Amino acid sequence: MLAQAPGIPAPDCVADAGSWCARVYSWTGVAWLSRDADSTISVLFSVVVIVAVAALVRLVVNRVIAHVATGAGVPGLLSLVRRRRGTSDAARIEAFGSARRAQRARTVASVLQSAASILVLGTAFMMVLSRFGVNLAPVLASAGVLGLAIGFGAQNLVRDFLSGIFMLLEDQYGVGDHVDLGDAVGTIERVGLRTTSVRDDAGVVWYVRNGTIERVGNASQDHAVAVVDVPLDLGTDVEQAGRVAAAAAREAVGAGHAHDVLEPPRVLGVQSVTETGMTLRLTTKTRPNRQWAVQRAVTERVVSDLRSAA
Repeated sequence: MLAQAPGIPAPDCVADAGSWCARVYSWTGVAWLSRDADSTISVLFSVVVIVAVAALVRLVVNRVIAHVATGAGVPGLLSLVRRRRGTSDAARIEAFGSARRAQRARTVASVLQSAASILVLGTAFMMVLSRFGVNLAPVLASAGVLGLAIGFGAQNLVRDFLSGIFMLLEDQYGVGDHVDLGDAVGTIERVGLRTTSVRDDAGVVWYVRNGTIERVGNASQDHAVAVVDVPLDLGTDVEQAGRVAAAAAREAVGAGHAHDVLEPPRVLGVQSVTETGMTLRLTTKTRPNRQWAVQRAVTERVVSDLRSAA
């Protein structure tokens, strides 16, 4: 036990043998330190409990979000879309692709985890301030005014973020998709909450703000269609040309694109007629992003066989 400072009387709480005041006074012999020991230790204990509970809640919530986003969430989403559109399991899983599912799951999980962390830690911080006797009313009022000012000054930024969140949740497009965003047409290279990176056919990378995207044309979801238009003379026998084109298309698909085609090629017939000729159209349903390769192969074979049959 430390000696009491001369001329400084012991606090009254020292008489309570079981109090923190008596313990601290017995350890230090300092009256001013032991006088508020009970309230100080009570506050510190409350702060430790608040911080520990907040850390535990944040850890649990983040783990649940990660599990739902990467595990139960994606298969559940696929099942819902399958029931709605009636497509087969194999075609649906192939259409989405493991890389796209993983990328989208990581992005959505990151957004939800950040929001959960801000909510949990912000609440814990306010509770800690209240335990130290801070009046929260002015703090909340100042935060509201600051948030309002930031909202007015960063409307475009907020709009970009909200658009990015809804775009991810609705799965409008993902990395590797070939899209038409109005301002840019090409392949998606990166999907962010604020911007989307698109590389066009010339190799130029376009950075498009999510808030400015008003429409999205996605050529890579579910399936694609390879369209082949073959010009013919007005005097051509359309039925004979159709039979030759259908056989050539089937041979072109079987020669190296059988795994890219979901349905056999179809001859739709004459698409248009002009003063100088007409156009015969063929279509083939393909896997996403494979329509161009199939289209080139079918076009080459059909043109070659039609010339040979002429």
